Amino acid sequence: MMEISASILGINEESPIRQLYDLEASGINYFHIDVMDGKFVKNNTTDKMIEYLECLNSISVLPLDIHLMVSNIKEYIDKFIVFEPNNITFHLEACKDENEVLELIRYIKNNNCKVGISIKPKTEVSEIYRYLPLIHTCLIMTVEPGEGGQPLIPETVKKIAELKKYIDKNNIEVDIEADGGINLDTINDVKNAGANIVVAGTSIVKSENYTETVRKLKNNL
Repeated sequence: MMEISASILGINEESPIRQLYDLEASGINYFHIDVMDGKFVKNNTTDKMIEYLECLNSISVLPLDIHLMVSNIKEYIDKFIVFEPNNITFHLEACKDENEVLELIRYIKNNNCKVGISIKPKTEVSEIYRYLPLIHTCLIMTVEPGEGGQPLIPETVKKIAELKKYIDKNNIEVDIEADGGINLDTINDVKNAGANIVVAGTSIVKSENYTETVRKLKNNL
C-alpha cells in the first residue's frame, strides 16, 4: 500500500493545531515539512515550519519527513534536527560537488536520522545513482520546487520509472518518494512508475474529508 507523507505547507495559518490534529487522525504515515529559504527557491517558509513543528511536538507522534529546499544545507540540518525527524532530504542541486553530498549524508546519519536526496524535474535521474546505496530515500520532484498547488509534470513520471528500473536491477534498498501535484487523478501514474511514498498536500487539506481522501489515495480509488 502506498504511504502518504502529508505536506502541511497549505494548512490554514489561523487554526494550524486543529488541522494538524485532523491530518494525524486521517491515517497519513508522515508529516512532510517543506522548508524553503527564499534563496534556493523563491518562498521562505522557515519560521512557519518551525512554528508548526513546535505544535506537532505537543500533539503528534507521527514521523517527520523534512524536505530542505535551501542553499545552506548544513545550517538548516542544525535548525531542524532538534525536532528529531525520521528523515531529512536535501537537494542534489544545492551541493557544489560530490564531496559535499557525501559529507552531508554522513552528517545526517551521525545525527541518528535517515537521509534523502531530492532532484528537480530538469535534473537527470542518473546523477543520483552513485548515492543510492548510501541513502534511504530518493525524492523525485514532480513539479518545480518552491510552491504548492502546481500540476504534476508528466515527464517526471518517466524519471520515476527509470529510477525504479535501476534500483531493481542493482538490488538497492531505497524508497522512491514523489512530490508535487499528487492527487486522486495522478497517484496511479506515480505508483505504477515505482514510487512507494507520495507527498500530498493540497489534495488532502483542501478536501472536505481528510480521512476519506487519504483512504482513496492509499488504495488508488
